[in-house]
Amino acid sequence: MLKDQIIDIADIYIPAKRRNSLNQETVDALAESILEEGMKVPIQVRKGDGRYVLITGLHRLEACRALGEEKITCIFVAARKS
Repeated sequence: MLKDQIIDIADIYIPAKRRNSLNQETVDALAESILEEGMKVPIQVRKGDGRYVLITGLHRLEACRALGEEKITCIFVAARKS
């Protein structure tokens, strides 16, 4: 079973191809939802090159950043092998 962990938002690297899919309206709606109900689904990250790399949850991450959060709940996943 995967265990939720809390990490610093500043330590998360967002790959360029993920960054390009950001929709500000979605971020705003999620920020409002997180304020009212909390974050229901943790983001997913993997460890890589001394940092955390975002796998899923770009809009949740940006919503938390917009709310001034410094930490976020995540689940660590294994990196894919090529």
